[in-house]
Amino acid sequence: MFSFLKSDPIKKLQKKKSALLEKAMHIQRSGDLKLYASKMEEIEKLEKEIETLKASE
Repeated sequence: MFSFLKSDPIKKLQKKKSALLEKAMHIQRSGDLKLYASKMEEIEKLEKEIETLKASE
C-alpha cells in the first residue's frame, strides 16, 4: 500500500558505489595504489550485489 515510502536497495547500493568510485579516483591520484585496489574490490562486491538484486526482481 505504501510501497512509495520504501527505500530501494538497488538505488542505495548504486549511490554507495558512486561515492566509492569518487573516493577511489582521489586515492589513485594521490598515488596510494594499494588502497585504491582495496576500494576497487569493494566496488566490485557492490556491483555483484546490485546484479543479484536486479536478477531477483
